[in-house]
Amino acid sequence: MKTPKRIQPLVEDGLVDEVIRQLMSGKEATVYVVRCGSEIRCAKVYKEAAKRSFKKAVQYQEGRKVRNSRRARAMGKNSSFGRKQQEEIWQNAEVDALYRLANAGVRVPQPYGCFDGVLLMELVTDDEGDVAPRLNDVSMTAEQAREDHAMVMHYVMLMLCSGLIHGDLSEFNVLVDDYGPVIIDLPQAVDAAANNNAQSMLDRDIQNMTAYYGQFAPDLHHTNYAKEMWALYEDGKLTPDTKLTGYFEEDETAADVDSVVLEIKAALAEEKERQERIRDAETLG
Repeated sequence: MKTPKRIQPLVEDGLVDEVIRQLMSGKEATVYVVRCGSEIRCAKVYKEAAKRSFKKAVQYQEGRKVRNSRRARAMGKNSSFGRKQQEEIWQNAEVDALYRLANAGVRVPQPYGCFDGVLLMELVTDDEGDVAPRLNDVSMTAEQAREDHAMVMHYVMLMLCSGLIHGDLSEFNVLVDDYGPVIIDLPQAVDAAANNNAQSMLDRDIQNMTAYYGQFAPDLHHTNYAKEMWALYEDGKLTPDTKLTGYFEEDETAADVDSVVLEIKAALAEEKERQERIRDAETLG
C-alpha cells in the first residue's frame, strides 16, 4: 500500500522498509503492519490533538512531571511550542510505560522507539503468525475466564507496584495470544501517586475487566480486587509478590460523631478566647 505521510520519514531513515496494510484506526491513533528488515512489526501513528477524540486528556495528564522548566512554562501558557511539547509528552508516555511495565513483568508489546509521533513496536501474533485478536472478540470457558481474569488482576497489581494505572483498560485494550492476555494502549497511563483520579481509574479498569470475564464466570462479579489493591497500596504493603484474594472487608465501624462535634466546639471556644485576649491586649496598649 502507499506509505502514509507520517511514516515516510521512517522509511527514508531506514527504520521501516515497507507498509503492508492498515491494522486498525482508533480514537487516538491509526496502526499499520510494517516490515522492518526481516521482522513484521506495527507502527502506531498518533493523531494530532485536534483530531483525537480521547476525552478528558487533561485528567489523565495530571501529575506527569516535566523536567524542562521552559517546556513546563510553555505548556502552562498553551503556546504553540507548549502544545507541541504536550503532544510529545502524550506520545512518549506510552513508550515509557511499555518499557517500565515490561521490566515489571507485565505482558505488553515490546517497544522499539517513538519517532516523530510514530511508535514502532511488536506485532502480537498467535503461533500461526496471525494478528492476535482483541479480548472483546474472544469467548471462553468459565475456567479459562477465571484463569485469565486472575492473570489480568496480577498485571494490574504489577502496574500499580510500578506506580502506574492504565486508565482506559477494557476488553478493547487487551490482546489474547496463545500465552494469554497482553495489555495494550497506554498513552493515557496515569501516575498512581500524583494523580487525584488514580483510585477511581483503578476501580474503573478493574470493573471493566471483571464485567467482561464475568460473562463467562459469573462468580467473578463478587470479587473486589480494586479496593483490596488500593488499600494495600495506600498502606505501603503492596508488592509484586502480594497474593491477592479478590475480597475486601469494608470498615463498618460507625464514626463517633458526638466526639467529633465536641472537638470542633472545643476548638472554636479556644479560638474565641484567643481572639478576646488579642482584643484585650490591643485595648490595654
